[in-house]
Amino acid sequence: MRSSRFLAALAVLGALLGVQAEPVQAQSARIKDIASLQSGRDNQLIGYGLVVGLQGSGDSLRSSPFTEQSMRAMLQNLGISTQGGQSNAKNTAAVMVTANLPPFASPGSRIDVTVSSLGDATSLRGGTLIMTSLSGADGLIYAVAQGAVIVSGFTAQGDAATLTEGITTAGRVPNGAIIERELPSSFKDSVNLVLQLRNPDFSTAVRVADTVNAFASRRYGGPIAEPRDNQEVIVQKPKIADLTRLMAEIENLVVETDSPARVVINERTGTIVIGADVRVARVAVSYGTLTVQVTETPQVIQPEPFSRGQTAMQPQTDIMAMKDGGQVAILEGPDLRTLVSGLNNIGVKPDGIIAILQGIKSAGALHAELVLQ
Repeated sequence: MRSSRFLAALAVLGALLGVQAEPVQAQSARIKDIASLQSGRDNQLIGYGLVVGLQGSGDSLRSSPFTEQSMRAMLQNLGISTQGGQSNAKNTAAVMVTANLPPFASPGSRIDVTVSSLGDATSLRGGTLIMTSLSGADGLIYAVAQGAVIVSGFTAQGDAATLTEGITTAGRVPNGAIIERELPSSFKDSVNLVLQLRNPDFSTAVRVADTVNAFASRRYGGPIAEPRDNQEVIVQKPKIADLTRLMAEIENLVVETDSPARVVINERTGTIVIGADVRVARVAVSYGTLTVQVTETPQVIQPEPFSRGQTAMQPQTDIMAMKDGGQVAILEGPDLRTLVSGLNNIGVKPDGIIAILQGIKSAGALHAELVLQ
């Protein structure tokens, strides 16, 4: 009875605010969308290379001596002598090449690479990355990258103005790296599966284990999963099961997920993200802004006619203070829609909402974690 009255009150409040109240439903997702396999982690690769073919937007060889050294070393490896010569061309840029080696990648497959300028080049647009080896943390070469650099930003420059949109000193080479070495680990050699939750939570970990055990009891006759902590769930491999087929069956199971209530605030951009489980206890909020306007209107004082006086400047400053807002509002958020509507009804901008949320948290009325970025 109380729940029906509560939903009816939310419906009336939603009609007054122009929104419709909806009951909060549990969110469900597949295991593959909320967890990853521990042995299936990515590995980072890095390399140093050269981008050639730039139209005068590369490194200046005087400011970036390592670019000239790399050019000389490359040409010598190609059998071209560069002794006694000096080039002033700006069509080459030294870059750092990075990539992520996906799990279970086999030799011959391709991956995307990111190219970032290392010197004083102004743009990589139109350039081509020449053969660059990519190494892992162990120092071994796992891939080789080469190809045309795709840059999304652009720069237009004239004698008196410059227009730049996006980043012109970084780009990507789609499918630009070929994998040359296989990772030493093997999926088939594992004796169990370790599932790692992307958002650690004890409730979600227990639900994942219960869902897997319910499936395993029907398929294999007994439980096989056990939650280790709020992030890892251990799945033992049954003797009659194939590990690849077992993972394919488990990753498609649907689990009701849970997450802690959080409010994420980015003060630099004014972005506010409020989780669905955020609650605010009844609290009175007053918000007002003080604006001070200073106007300088200097006046010119002229001397009397036929006098020997001098023209002078007399400063004149007008200061005006304006105070807006100041109304007191009762704020209570039993659900996300009511909380957002209450914040909007106060009539403040995002920076004001950030200050209000911080004050509510200090007062102990915000039942959520406040994350500041």
